[in-house]
Amino acid sequence: MARQVTGGSIIARMLRAEGVDVFFGIVDGTYTQLFAHCVELGMRMYSPRHEAVAAHMAGAYARVTGRLGVCIASNGPGVANMLPGVAVEHAEGNRVLLLTSCRRTGVSYPNRGGTYQCFDHVAVIRGMSKWSQAVPSPERLPELLREAFRQCFTGRAGVVHLDVPENIINGFCEDVPIWPPSAYRPTAAVEPEPQLLDTAAEWLAEARLPLVHVGAGVIYAQAWDELAHLIAMLQAPLTTSWSARGVVSEENPLVWPMIYIEACTEVRNAADLVLCIGSEVGETDWWGKPPFWAPRSRQRWIQIDIDPSHIGRTRPVDLGIVGDARRALAGLLGRLPSKLQGLDFNDRITQLKRLARRKEETRRELDQALENRSAPMLTAHVPVICQKVLGPDAITVLDGGNTAVWGHFYTSLQRPNRLLTTAHFGHLGAGVGQALGAAVAAPERPVYCIIGDGAMGYNVQEIETAVRYGLRPLYLVCSDRQWGMVKINQMVALQPFRHELSHALGPDGSRTIETDFAETDWCQVAQAMGAYGERVAHPSELEPALVRALASSRCAVIHVDVDPVAHLFAPGLQAFKDMHQEPRGSYDETQGNEAS
Repeated sequence: MARQVTGGSIIARMLRAEGVDVFFGIVDGTYTQLFAHCVELGMRMYSPRHEAVAAHMAGAYARVTGRLGVCIASNGPGVANMLPGVAVEHAEGNRVLLLTSCRRTGVSYPNRGGTYQCFDHVAVIRGMSKWSQAVPSPERLPELLREAFRQCFTGRAGVVHLDVPENIINGFCEDVPIWPPSAYRPTAAVEPEPQLLDTAAEWLAEARLPLVHVGAGVIYAQAWDELAHLIAMLQAPLTTSWSARGVVSEENPLVWPMIYIEACTEVRNAADLVLCIGSEVGETDWWGKPPFWAPRSRQRWIQIDIDPSHIGRTRPVDLGIVGDARRALAGLLGRLPSKLQGLDFNDRITQLKRLARRKEETRRELDQALENRSAPMLTAHVPVICQKVLGPDAITVLDGGNTAVWGHFYTSLQRPNRLLTTAHFGHLGAGVGQALGAAVAAPERPVYCIIGDGAMGYNVQEIETAVRYGLRPLYLVCSDRQWGMVKINQMVALQPFRHELSHALGPDGSRTIETDFAETDWCQVAQAMGAYGERVAHPSELEPALVRALASSRCAVIHVDVDPVAHLFAPGLQAFKDMHQEPRGSYDETQGNEAS
C-alpha cells in the first residue's frame, strides 16, 4: 500500500523544492497541515494582522529579492480580506503565488447552496490575477500546483492563485514523488531571436539620437548593470516608468527621471529611435502617444518584452523582440561595439547637455521650496532628510495621495530596486505591508515608509506585526488631518457649482465634503504597540528624531506634522491629472514637439 500523507505535506514539499523559504499569511484550521509542514521544513511564516497585508508583504519580498513571494488565505472571509492585495500586487507585476483553502469537496465548486464561508474564489480572483484554478481531487493536486508554478515563472510576473479544498489539505492522500522545477517548467531565461538583435543593434548604431525607455521588467530581470552599460556605450538618454525609477542612478546625467515631466517630453520628442524594454507603455507613460512622444513618422520603436502579448499593445512598433530583458541587453552589448566603432558622439552629447537644462531648471525650482523652514513643516523636507540620514542604500516606500507625490518629487534614487510603491494602482495603505516585506527581504538595509495619515489608518495595526517579529521599518506619518488630494480636487471641481451646492459647501462655498480627520497622535499609537514613537513639526527636529529611531533598533513611527495648506499643493498635480486624459496626438501624425 502506498504511503499516505496529507495534501498540505505535498504542497509544502513542492514549495520547498521551488526554493521557497518564507511565506506570509494568517493561521487557520482549514489549512493547518499546509503551514505546519512548511514550518517543519524550515520555512519561516510571517503572520500579519490582515490578509491583504500578507499579499503586500509577499509582493515586496518578491520585488526586492527577485524570488517567488508566497501568501496564504483561508476560505471565505480570509480570501475576501485578501482580495485588495491580489488586485494591487497583480497590477504592480509582482511574482506572487496565492494559496487558499476552500470548503470541502462536495459542498463547493459548485456551491451546494447556503454553504458556510463559501463563495467562488476562483471566479472572483480570475478577473484580477494571471491564473486562478481550484483543485478538484487529491490526485490532481501535484499537477495543478506544478501548473501554478509554471504560470508564476512564465511571461510577465503577476499573482497566480490555487484554491485547495480543506479536506484535501488536511486529509490523507497517496504520497507522490516531488519533481525538481526543471522537470516541469523552463528554468533558463528566454533568449531573444539573434537576428532581431542584429537588426536592433544596427538601428541603434544608425540613430541620430536613440532613447532607452524601461519598465519594471528590467528590475525583475535584474538587468540594471547591463542597462547602465548600454546607455553609456550609446550616450543615450534613459527614461523609465514610475515603477522602474532608480533602475540606473538618477544622478547619472543620462537619466531623465519621470518627475521632470516637461524635460522627459522634450527628450522623447527629440529621439528618432526608442528602445523600449520591459514596459507596458501605459497611461502614465502617455500610451506612447504624441505630443508627449514623437509621432511614428519621426521615431522608430523597438520593443523588447518577455510577453509577446505586450509587443505593440499600446504604441505601434517597428521591431518587436520577445525575450528576457537581461539576455536581450547582453546580446545588444555584444553586438554594438563593432557597429559603433569610429562614430563621433560629440553632437549627441552637446544636444543632451542642451536638453538637460530643463531638468536642471525644474530641480532648482523644486528645491526653492526647501527654503520654507516653518512649522508645521513643508512635506518636501521629509524625503530629503530621510535620504540624508538613511543613505542611498535604504529602501524607500511611498504611500498615500499627495504624500506619495511629495515623496517622488523630492527623492533621488541612486541604487537599483530601492523603491516600493503602487505605481499602477495608487493604493492607500499598501506601503505598510510593503515596508514589512522589504524588511524581511533585506534585513541588512534601512527601510522607511513615507505615508499619509489617511493611508496609515488603513493598516496601522501592522505596527504590532513588526514588533512581534523584530522587524525595524521606519514609518514617517505625514499628518495633515485630511484627505489632501481629494480636498484640493473638491476645491477646484466643485467651485463652479457652489451656488447649486450651498448646503454641501456652505454659504460662501469654502467648505469641503468629508475630507477632514480628527486629531490622532501616531507616535502614541506606536508606543502602545511596543514600537518607538516620536512627534516632530519643524525640519530641524526630524534628523535627530530619525537618528534616535534608528538607535532604538525597533520598528519606529515618527509623527510628522506637515502644513495642511501647503500639503494640498503637491508638485506635478496638473500633469498627474493630464496623464489620465487621452493625449491629443495621433501615433501617425506628422506634426509633433520638436526639441532643438
